Amino acid sequence: MQEVIHQLDELRSTVQNYFNQARAEEISHRPSPTKWSKKEVLGHLIDSGVNNLRRFTEIQFMPKPYKIISYNQTGLVTANYYQDADIVEIMDFWVSINQRINKVIEKLTTEALTYKIELPNGNMADLHFLITDYVDHMAHHVNQIVDLNRV
Repeated sequence: MQEVIHQLDELRSTVQNYFNQARAEEISHRPSPTKWSKKEVLGHLIDSGVNNLRRFTEIQFMPKPYKIISYNQTGLVTANYYQDADIVEIMDFWVSINQRINKVIEKLTTEALTYKIELPNGNMADLHFLITDYVDHMAHHVNQIVDLNRV
């Protein structure tokens, strides 16, 4: 899990560096009416962090297999008004939630990583899979954010 923690730190640093240098127009621009701006992508990553922090902690004391419940990603981005939010506020929140996730991951035992989960599609996996999937998902969206051609 040390590699996962390191990757989360690198992704966090990449996003912080990007938003510290980006222009307001660049981060607020929606490529089309149905696509998120870079601020909204960051907001989506906040929602993902909130939901996954809950999952990573609850699995430790809830009955197994732990059932993953889907959430309405588009609805949350809209309801949280990320497009209108102050970038410093949402950046600080995203950094904080991922620092907390790193602390939780650091403390997980080898046994905890094998705890079984049931995915929304009915397939079975374990906590290790869920954590790596979270990081892969984040990396995908970080690439969208820092892609300078996506303006």
